[in-house]
Amino acid sequence: MPKLYVDSDKYAREATFPLVEAYNSAMKDLVRRRFAEAGGDWKDFVAGSAYDLITREDIVAIEQHLLANGYRFEPSAISSARERPDAYKDSGLYQTDFSFEHPEAPVSPADAAGRELRGAGDNVVTRDNNLVGIARYVRTSEKVMEYLTQGVPEDTIAIVDDSGGTLTAPVLEKFKGVLCAGGTTRSHLAILTREYGIPCLMNVRLSGIKDGDRLEVESSARAKTGEDYAQGIDAPALVWRLTR
Repeated sequence: MPKLYVDSDKYAREATFPLVEAYNSAMKDLVRRRFAEAGGDWKDFVAGSAYDLITREDIVAIEQHLLANGYRFEPSAISSARERPDAYKDSGLYQTDFSFEHPEAPVSPADAAGRELRGAGDNVVTRDNNLVGIARYVRTSEKVMEYLTQGVPEDTIAIVDDSGGTLTAPVLEKFKGVLCAGGTTRSHLAILTREYGIPCLMNVRLSGIKDGDRLEVESSARAKTGEDYAQGIDAPALVWRLTR
């Protein structure tokens, strides 16, 4: 989390992110107006009447104003490898054609059912059946805006870089499934997909999957637990590309 203010000069500088600064400014303006309306002593206001004069509705109105004026995607830019390549440069996974090539991805030729093994990850929640859908890379705020305005294509299995969930939050509930290159089953994105009931693999290692490929994801595999991580136990859920 960013520091809202620099301690040495406390309120003299702006916050690190525009979203935080916009929220802080709106809150300070609200407090000034309510204090002026209340009159009297500042200490009395802080310890007493402020709790009645500053309401939940006031806070909701500020949040709605920020979202309506375009601040929603400001922090999302740092979640994308294109906008912040330094965050991903050590992994070597970011390609201009929007594909992952993980050196540790398990791969094998197509089996009798036409399933070509192309990766594995940590399953968030065990489900009765495997997931089948279309691979679509969601790695930029522009793509999220496209989906937000034009709709998420049917059967989308979103492939994302970042485990924070910030970038995809506006359209997350529309995905059929999610494959995330980072994080664990306790990451923010894993928690969100669990709450939405969306099949998800975290820490996924993929190779050779292109946008538009038809996939089968082993969402029926057992979920990886905190104890697994602590003990170094691998519990891979597999990802196949369907060739027919």
